[in-house]
Amino acid sequence: MATWYEKLAEYFPVEEMKSKQHMELLLKEKGDIYHKEESDNHVMMYVETDDFIFVDYLFVAKQARGEGLGKKLLERLKKKQKPIILEVEPIDYRDTDTQKRQRFYSREGFKHAKSIGYRRRSLATNKVTELEILYWSPENEDENSIYEKMKHTYENIHTYKDKTLYGESYEAVDEVLTLND
Repeated sequence: MATWYEKLAEYFPVEEMKSKQHMELLLKEKGDIYHKEESDNHVMMYVETDDFIFVDYLFVAKQARGEGLGKKLLERLKKKQKPIILEVEPIDYRDTDTQKRQRFYSREGFKHAKSIGYRRRSLATNKVTELEILYWSPENEDENSIYEKMKHTYENIHTYKDKTLYGESYEAVDEVLTLND
């Protein structure tokens, strides 16, 4: 039986994966805001602060897809009545998974934050990945506020103890996240 980390690592591109050590450290040292939830059929890692939720990883096992599990997990987060933010790969027409994922989130009421640019370099492969920021907001929040929450996530979660964990630092937040009015 695969561990929660193996399930994520198998599903997400290496460029988007935090190391196991990084995630375990977040769970241990930031356990008040960084959470892991799992069952045989899913793994969800997310950040919950006073004013928003950031879904770091959401994995639903192949055999359980199409049964409404992803929807149920998101519904539970939506009940908290805070904006929910996540990162997804842009649609790649050679990869049907990217299309399915985007369709799923748009059905769930997530919008693409069009004014937010997000390009991050992977310390694992040195490859720069462009991701899209999707968000759901009960209060119809503006993208400026989503941008600030995303910066907070990048600085406090994505780059947490990066030098110690990876031997080098990630790029500064202003090089990674941009806001185009």
